[in-house]
Amino acid sequence: MSDQLTTTATVLEVNCITGEQTYREHTAEELAMQEAYMSDIAAKRAADEQAQATQAASLASAQAKLTSLGLTAEEVAAITGQPVTTPTS
Repeated sequence: MSDQLTTTATVLEVNCITGEQTYREHTAEELAMQEAYMSDIAAKRAADEQAQATQAASLASAQAKLTSLGLTAEEVAAITGQPVTTPTS
């Protein structure tokens, strides 16, 4: 791999007819698109992590409520489809 690709933000353009390869720097528009894309990915990742945390909290709450009604851990697991989690202090 060329050092040019790893040290600077470049684009490789290939002429499919001649096979000629040309390296050039990203345009301002391409850099802005890349930054927007990376921000979008980070926001989606954060939203996914928040959704997973919310779902885990809801599951733990539901399990605690079922346990408080007198169900055994096995019964709660059978209803929820998940093993009963115990809160850690």
